[in-house]
Amino acid sequence: MELFVPGRICLFGEHSDWAGGYRRINSKVEQGFTIITGTNQGLFAKVSKHPGRLVFKTRLADGSVKTLDEPMENKRLLEIAEGGGFFAYVAGVAYQVLTHYHVDGIEIDNYKTTLPLRKGLSSSAAVCVLTARAFNRLYDLKMTVRGEMEMAYRGEITTPSRCGRMDQGCAYGERPILMRFDGDALDVQELCVSKPLHYIIVDLKSRKDTVKILADLNRAYPFAESDPHRGVQNYLGPVNKRIVTDARGAMENGKVENLGTFMYEAQESFDSAMRPVCPEELTAPVLHRLLAAVKTRPDLAELVLGAKGVGSQGDGTAQLLVRDEKAQETVSAILERELGVECLSLTVPATKKVRKAVITAAGHGTRLFPLTKIIRKEFMPVIDSTGRLSPLIVDHVLSAIAAGIDEVALIIQKEEESVFRRLFCEPVPPEVFAKLSEENQERARELEAAGGKLTFIHQKEQRGLGHALLGAKDWVGDQPFLLVLGDHYFTSKGDKDCYSQVLDAYGKMGDSLIGLAETSEADIYRFGTVAGKWNTDTGASAKSILSITELKEKPDTDYAKEHLRVPGLAEGLYYTVFGLYILPSRIFTLLSEMEKKKSYDRGELQLTGALDQLRTEQGMLGIPIEGEKIDIGVPAEYIRAFKALPDTNYIKRNHEGTKARKTGKKSG
Repeated sequence: MELFVPGRICLFGEHSDWAGGYRRINSKVEQGFTIITGTNQGLFAKVSKHPGRLVFKTRLADGSVKTLDEPMENKRLLEIAEGGGFFAYVAGVAYQVLTHYHVDGIEIDNYKTTLPLRKGLSSSAAVCVLTARAFNRLYDLKMTVRGEMEMAYRGEITTPSRCGRMDQGCAYGERPILMRFDGDALDVQELCVSKPLHYIIVDLKSRKDTVKILADLNRAYPFAESDPHRGVQNYLGPVNKRIVTDARGAMENGKVENLGTFMYEAQESFDSAMRPVCPEELTAPVLHRLLAAVKTRPDLAELVLGAKGVGSQGDGTAQLLVRDEKAQETVSAILERELGVECLSLTVPATKKVRKAVITAAGHGTRLFPLTKIIRKEFMPVIDSTGRLSPLIVDHVLSAIAAGIDEVALIIQKEEESVFRRLFCEPVPPEVFAKLSEENQERARELEAAGGKLTFIHQKEQRGLGHALLGAKDWVGDQPFLLVLGDHYFTSKGDKDCYSQVLDAYGKMGDSLIGLAETSEADIYRFGTVAGKWNTDTGASAKSILSITELKEKPDTDYAKEHLRVPGLAEGLYYTVFGLYILPSRIFTLLSEMEKKKSYDRGELQLTGALDQLRTEQGMLGIPIEGEKIDIGVPAEYIRAFKALPDTNYIKRNHEGTKARKTGKKSG
C-alpha cells in the first residue's frame, strides 16, 4: 500500500492550541482556535506488514538510506522513543499502537520526502501520522482520521518533543480545518473554500529558538500576574477567536482580499501582545524586513494580499497570500533574488464540486414480473418532489440536475435506449403539446433540456451493481461523482431534498460519502449495512456524520448484532446504504482489480467489496439522510411509496421555489 502524508501550516491561531489547554486549570482562559491546512509537500511511503519487527527506511538528501529495524516489543520501543531523534517518533507511535491494539510488525519505506525539516511545517507530526496510518490501514484497526491524529499525538509526546495538538492536524490531508481547543477536548471541522487560495511559504534562512519562545509565553498561564501576561492571554483568547472567525468567513465566502487583511491584523496584534514577553526572539528582524518589503514595495504590494509569520513566529518561516499562480512565481523570484530566502508555493484549492451523476437502470426487474415484461421498473410512476405523478427515472434525473449536477449518465440495456430517448430527448408532437396544461408544457421543456445532459451507457450483461458501474469508468474520468441506485425512490422529510443533502455534505467534507438510512433488523438482509463511529470532531451535531469502520453486504442478524451496531441507534435499528453515494474515481480501479481476480459473489461483481477497500485506503463517511428510501423492486415497498407521500409542505415550498426561479419572484 502507498501512503502520502503532508506537512501542515498554521494559517491563523498560532500558540492557541496549548493556550486553550490551560482551561483545565483556569476556566477563564479562552478556548483556542486555529485554522491549518496541509501542504503540497510531505512524506511518500510504501508500507507493508512485517512479522514481528518495526522497520522504517528513509532516504536522506545525499541519497543514502537511514534505517530503523527493531523488534515490536514495548520495552524496546519506549526506550527508543524516550531517547529522542528522528526515529523516536516512529517508535513512539508504534509503542502506543502496540499498547492499545493487537498487531504484529510493519515496514515503512519512506522513499521520498519533499517536506522541509524544522521549518514550522510539522515534519515530525507527519512522521507520526504516517506511522499511525500505516498500522491502521494495514491491520484495519478501524481508527477514524481523528483516531489516527490522536494516536500520532500520543506517539509524539512519548518522545522528548512537547508539540501542541495542532501539529497532528496534518492527518486531515491537504484540506483546511478549523481546530478548537478546550482543555483536553478537541473539536475539528473541515472547512469549505469558495475560491482557490494561493500562498507562498517563505523559509527565512535564519534561526529562532522555539524552546525559549514557548517557555516565555507559557509563563502567562494559567493565571496572568502582570500586564504583559494579560496581553498574551487577551491575544491568544478573545482577539484570536475573533480573527479566526472572520478569516473562516472570508475563506468560505470567497473574500480573498479580506483574508489578506486579517493576516496583517493578526501579525500586528501578535507583535503588540507577544513581543514584550520574549523580545529576544519575537523582535524577529528578518521576518519584519520581509513583511515591510511586501507592504511598501509597489511591485510586491500589488501582488501580495496579506503576510504574517508562521508557527511560533520568530525568524523561521513566513506565509504570504498572493493573487494567483502567476503572482506566486513573480513574488517568489523577487524575494529569492533580493532577500536570499527560499520560497515554496502552496495552493489551497476550492472545495470540489460534483458535476457528474451515474444512475443505474439496467436491471431486469425480476421481482416485479410479469409487470416488467411491458414496463421497466425505472418507469414505474411515483409522486415526485412537486407532487405530480412521474416515472421514477424522471424524478431521479430532474432531482439530480436541480441539486446542481451538470451531466447524467444512465446505465441501461442497449435495447432499451430508444425508450429512454423517447422520454427525455424527443420533443412532444405539436398537436399533443398544444393540449397540455401550461404546467405540463413546462415539464415537457424540462425533460427535453435534461435530455441534452444525458449520456447512455450500455451494460451488456447483468452481473451486479459493481459490474454496471464499471461501465461508466471512461465517462466519469478522474473526478468525484454521484451514484444513484435507479430502482430506489427517495423522499425528503426536511427542507432539503435527499440529493442536496449528500452533495452539500460532500462540499463541506470532501471525502467519499454514503447516504445512510435507519433500517430495522428484520430488513438488513436485503441491504449493505455499515458500522462506524460518530465524528463529533467535525463540529457537526451528534448523529450527523459517521466515520464508517465496516461495510457488510446483506448481513445476517447474528453478524449484525456482533459487528454492526452503531452507538446511539435504538435496539433493533441499523444503518444501511440509502442508495446515494459520492465516490472518487479510485472506485473504478478497485472494481477492475476485483474483476481480474474474479471476486464475484453469487456470480455478481458487488460494489460493497470495492467500497470497503476504498474505506480501508482513504476513509469513508456516512451521512444519515433526513428522508426515506423505498425499493421499487419490492411490491410491498412500492405500495408504501404511495401511502407515505412526500411532506405536503415540502412539496409546496419546492413548487413555489420552482415557480420563483421561472418568474424571478421570491417564494413565500
